[in-house]
Amino acid sequence: MKTQMMGVLLAGAVLLGTSACSTWDNLSARERSAAIGAGVGGVAGAVMTDGGVLGTIGGAAVGGVIGDQVGK
Repeated sequence: MKTQMMGVLLAGAVLLGTSACSTWDNLSARERSAAIGAGVGGVAGAVMTDGGVLGTIGGAAVGGVIGDQVGK
């Protein structure tokens, strides 16, 4: 239950952060993909490690790199 709640809260924070970004229109497709990948990776890392800090940061880093490469 705690892990599921943490995932929901992190997903909500990511959605709020990306929707509130005032410079979103000025980002290239590659930058946008990297930001989305970092958010999704951070949430996935947090869920997989029960909210562990290293898992969250690692997931965000890996997701950002993958998003950057996909956005090329």
